[in-house]
Amino acid sequence: MAGQRKLGRDAAGRKALLRNQVTNLLYHGKIKTTAPKAKEIRKIAEGLIAMAVREKDNYEEVTIKAKQPKLDKDGKRVKEVVDGKKVTVYDEVEKTIKKDSATRLHARRQMLKVLYPVTEVQGAKRRQAKKVDMCDKLFSEIAPKYADRNGGYTRIIKIGPRKGDAAEEVIIELV
Repeated sequence: MAGQRKLGRDAAGRKALLRNQVTNLLYHGKIKTTAPKAKEIRKIAEGLIAMAVREKDNYEEVTIKAKQPKLDKDGKRVKEVVDGKKVTVYDEVEKTIKKDSATRLHARRQMLKVLYPVTEVQGAKRRQAKKVDMCDKLFSEIAPKYADRNGGYTRIIKIGPRKGDAAEEVIIELV
């Protein structure tokens, strides 16, 4: 017996479909799809959430000194002339960053193999779009929610046959 459902696609198409649906499930919290796809999505999503729960507190906070450009009242960089060239003026700022342990870094890279990059658009302009770090969302929002739960992070609810081809449709959601 095969290790996974074929879903009527070749390997690359199946992988792309499952990655897309898992990313959307974790981003939105629930999606509507067919029953066989939902069962495959469940395997992948629960593995990612379990990995995030295991590694959620496995980091240390480190304070570093970083250079940040000095800005004027309009938000533009302040420049000064040095040796006939315009040079940006920098301030030294102390920042606190999370330094991942080796196991958390490995978990993050395993997640990035599955999850697609997500861009969130605020309003009509494309320039106002911001990238969402799905790994960070898994570690900081989803994992603490399921920290005391031993598996079973998703729920599949049947909603009946689809009108066009009578495929069994379901809603898969995070519990």
